[in-house]
Amino acid sequence: MTKAAEPEAAPPRPAAERLFRWLALVWSVLTVYGSLYPFSGGARGAIDPFAWLNLRWPQYWTAFDMGVNVLVYLPLGFCVTLALRGCFRRRLVAPFLATLWGVFLSFAMESLQSWLPSRVASNLDLLCNSLGTLAGSLIAAWCGPRLLALWLNLRQRLFAPAPHVDLGLALLGLWLLALLAPENILFGTGRLHALAWLPAPRYDPGSYRFLEGAAVAANLLAVGLFAAAMTQGRWLALPMIALLFSLAFLIQGLGAALFLGPEDWLAWCTPGAAGGLRAGFLLLGIVLLLPPACRTPLAALALLLATLLAYLVPADPYTAATGMRPQWQNHFLNFKGLTRWIASIWPFLALPYLFLAHRRFRISQATKPGSP
Repeated sequence: MTKAAEPEAAPPRPAAERLFRWLALVWSVLTVYGSLYPFSGGARGAIDPFAWLNLRWPQYWTAFDMGVNVLVYLPLGFCVTLALRGCFRRRLVAPFLATLWGVFLSFAMESLQSWLPSRVASNLDLLCNSLGTLAGSLIAAWCGPRLLALWLNLRQRLFAPAPHVDLGLALLGLWLLALLAPENILFGTGRLHALAWLPAPRYDPGSYRFLEGAAVAANLLAVGLFAAAMTQGRWLALPMIALLFSLAFLIQGLGAALFLGPEDWLAWCTPGAAGGLRAGFLLLGIVLLLPPACRTPLAALALLLATLLAYLVPADPYTAATGMRPQWQNHFLNFKGLTRWIASIWPFLALPYLFLAHRRFRISQATKPGSP
């Protein structure tokens, strides 16, 4: 008898790729926003939006600019490849489509920049963006299967068995990205420019320290409970929260060091922020002792309070007077708008997620055996 042929290995389950689908969507949206910001300056006259394709090598360019354009699109190719991997059996289809998406997106952004006086369309940028997407796609094709298997194992062990967990992790990634802007107070989010007409008190050292500390504590409590809502249990929530805030402090310091200077990497650690950290961690430790059904509503309340405090904290004249490092001026103007936009909308994305998570939790509790 001939030995039966072994069945072909099945592609990873969709749960392993769901996170990368959210990340691919989020990174694509951020790329569009960062490429077209500030969306103003007045439209140019009748021009050919594709004239930049025939331009010669740019007169002014630096290796730093080329590296930034490559690195910005590398995560896009990586995430899109892993997001599409389960849709096709042939291994090279997903990286090919991911690279094609990166080239198309870059081409569209450069063409739209032709109408924005504040931006310069460049065929060199298209080349660098395409190379970055190709590099990310090849990296994902090389290590994708192992990475997806590792992530699926971690997801089953550490996180709640619900599809919304992947969306929550993507939202936490957005929150961490918003921390790179050194102009915001520590963990500060929620200040929409459409509501800039709301009155803010004048700057006073005493009131500023109190309001800053209250905003830091409220944001810390909200984000900590947000992360705890995705874990399997109380004891798994503690190391996840510790890892999350360790990354937050590292990113906050990195943003200050890059844009302000290495000597200012602790510029975010003001007296008000230090007091808010102590109060926030104390409150978080107490609330984690409560039943899980109480944590999500408290996280929503803390997030609403933090959003309200974002309008009450006056502008710090020290931050406004601090200059950026010269080599980062051009990139900071675009990056500043991107991180400010993320920080502004984050609470309004996190609140619906918290209600979704709480609803799923109540449904799962009601369907357990022995529940009334």
